[in-house]
Amino acid sequence: MIEEILQIITSWTSNNEKLFNIGDAVLFLIFLVSVLYLLVFALFSQKKRTYTYPTARKKYRFAVLFPAYKEDSVILHSVEDFLKNEYPRDLYDVIVISDQMSEDTNKKLSDLSAKVIEITNSPSTKTNALRKAVEYIDNGDVKYDIVVILDADNLTDNDFLEKINDAFYSGCSAVQTHRVAKNRDTNIAVLDAVSEEINNSIFRKGHTQIGFSSALIGSGMAFEYDLFKECIMSSRHIGVDKQLEQILLLQNIYIEYLEVVYTYDEKVANKNSFYDQRRRWLSNQLHNLCYGLKNIPLAILRGNWDYCNKLFQWMMPPRIILFGLIVIIAFIMTIINWSLAIKWWGLFLLLCITFSLAVPDYLVDKRFKKALASLPLLFMLMCLNFFRLKGANKEFIHTQHSNRSNPSNTSL
Repeated sequence: MIEEILQIITSWTSNNEKLFNIGDAVLFLIFLVSVLYLLVFALFSQKKRTYTYPTARKKYRFAVLFPAYKEDSVILHSVEDFLKNEYPRDLYDVIVISDQMSEDTNKKLSDLSAKVIEITNSPSTKTNALRKAVEYIDNGDVKYDIVVILDADNLTDNDFLEKINDAFYSGCSAVQTHRVAKNRDTNIAVLDAVSEEINNSIFRKGHTQIGFSSALIGSGMAFEYDLFKECIMSSRHIGVDKQLEQILLLQNIYIEYLEVVYTYDEKVANKNSFYDQRRRWLSNQLHNLCYGLKNIPLAILRGNWDYCNKLFQWMMPPRIILFGLIVIIAFIMTIINWSLAIKWWGLFLLLCITFSLAVPDYLVDKRFKKALASLPLLFMLMCLNFFRLKGANKEFIHTQHSNRSNPSNTSL
């Protein structure tokens, strides 16, 4: 079957050589731009960041939000862990937005001093949960300066709030902390952890080194409360992080990346969770890209290159798709016309160099080398997701968490 397809392609290219060469050149240029974009930011991510925020002279009041949908197995541990923060206890409140969790879990959370908002009849989305939290805060007597958003499985270091407080005292309005894996117990989890750190290097550290905003990632985020309230109330229901990025960047509000402030996050451990999670992410990205393109002319006229860069970033294919397609095209070109294949193999090498720069040394171990065998499977799952995007931005796709992972296993 494969031989017959290659014979057909070879026959067509020999009869339409000029057209084939033009198509090859155009396709190569498209992929080259994507690889060079990643390489530039990967190179800038290698620069050491020596600047740290000075100790703040003022302590802000924090609202720490945990949207939790059926997260009975992890939320208690996460809240208990967060309450170990060294920040003054009377200056932060842990608020859990409980969606379809048991009464027993809710009671235990209250016993831990967390404030619990129960959701019963509303859409089960993070955007809706965060809106409910804003309504709860506005109807209460306590006023907050800063809001922190964490996932139900997230853990943090004890100086988490102190470091965020320092950043906001120095003038930050929105920050993304350094989210890292707290588990690498399966091949899928290992590759997910590597993917997370590649994104941290390229789309967060590399971007902020040049002067662009950091990308948001859904948790480990902090905002000035009034700014967050304005943004979340104008968001739609799915893909809250990308919507917040779009709203903030359209207003020219810079998003800082706090590389030394860690948020420990559970990585997906099996192919089904990976498939569903990436389907949701891919749909959100394409949906927000289409929605944001209408603002490009105004952004260009105003010189809002941060916003333009973000939309260009969303136009690029996912890294695993980029990697897989370059390999496939290089193999096909080698069979059809080896001279045309040279540049594709060169591009593949350049992409490998880019990823090697972006992956931290602590992740390159025996588990990583073993996990590379799962790359073809993840590539196929990502390709399948392109055929299942319809309606994914309108439905809630939940990623199930467990309590099996421990951040102490991660050496940073």
